[in-house]
Amino acid sequence: MAIKDSELILNPDGSIYHLNLKPENISNTIIFVGDQDRVEKVTKHFDTIEFKTQKREFKTQTGTYKGKRITVISTGIGSDNIDIVLNELDALVNIDLKTRQPKPLKTCLNIIRIGTSGSLQEDIPVDSFLMSKYALDINGMMHSYKIDSITNTDIEDAFISHTNWHQNKARPIVIKNSEVLQAKFESNSIHEGFTATAAGFYGPQGRVLRLPLQDADLNTKINSFNYNGLRVTNLEMETSAIYGLSKLLGHNALSLNAIIANRATGTFSNNLEKTIEAFILYILEKI
Repeated sequence: MAIKDSELILNPDGSIYHLNLKPENISNTIIFVGDQDRVEKVTKHFDTIEFKTQKREFKTQTGTYKGKRITVISTGIGSDNIDIVLNELDALVNIDLKTRQPKPLKTCLNIIRIGTSGSLQEDIPVDSFLMSKYALDINGMMHSYKIDSITNTDIEDAFISHTNWHQNKARPIVIKNSEVLQAKFESNSIHEGFTATAAGFYGPQGRVLRLPLQDADLNTKINSFNYNGLRVTNLEMETSAIYGLSKLLGHNALSLNAIIANRATGTFSNNLEKTIEAFILYILEKI
């Protein structure tokens, strides 16, 4: 049965609705960045650029780096945007857009996020690099899908107990990365992390301007959580959605962050652009 027009929305030129892309416009190796201005910070290192487009915050460029075809896409901020980007990318490779039928043979994408984040632990300093082994979903978006096959209930239960998680909030979900991609990117120069993904930047990450928090001690509880040596290392807004959707759809995903702030010490990078540039080159070489 064909997927309805209201569910799989295409532009008049046949491209997928939000991303403005056709299947031939993308590689099977895709880099996610949040900020659309960061797309060129990656692709300026490319040998060639064959395709460019932008619609809203979703900016895409495809080209080659040392002979490897790579697509770079800006996702914007938040897990809700990741829901759009990953579902539409999957549709480009795993649904026939003319017949509107899922393809019998599925394509697996390799998705690498180049992000920036704040560390929650004193021993993960500003200007270091971090690779997320696990993601901790504390935003609830993944509960819209059937997730039993990708959860890690023992860690989740321990986290819920340790933080006295409020019953009105969505149950936290712990999702593992792609071991295939982890093996490509790990080295002595990168930390292994457990990344919490919040629903927002201010209250959901424990920041207070004028509004009081439901649990003013939540960040302290998150920071002190330890499950057999597994600590929450950093806090951001995309990784759990990338890991969760990728696993459900059959793609490999790895989220890597340049640590530009340390919430435990209250410090912020004095070499922001230099750190991000070095981080981008590290990832491109590993790809």
